[in-house]
Amino acid sequence: MAKFKTCKTAAKRFKITGSGKIRRRKAYNNHMFLHKSGSQKRRLDQEAPLAPGEERRVRKLLGL
Repeated sequence: MAKFKTCKTAAKRFKITGSGKIRRRKAYNNHMFLHKSGSQKRRLDQEAPLAPGEERRVRKLLGL
């Protein structure tokens, strides 16, 4: 059976923690920062856990 190739676009977007959880970036953190409060910008800068329903699909893309 052939090996699975890693989907490189997914590999750039998601990170795997030491315990095996998948982390993702938050949306709305690319532009128009003048209209956002400092607390909102700090909150958006943190990585978020992936939703449980998406995890199986992303793991397959990452070749896990």
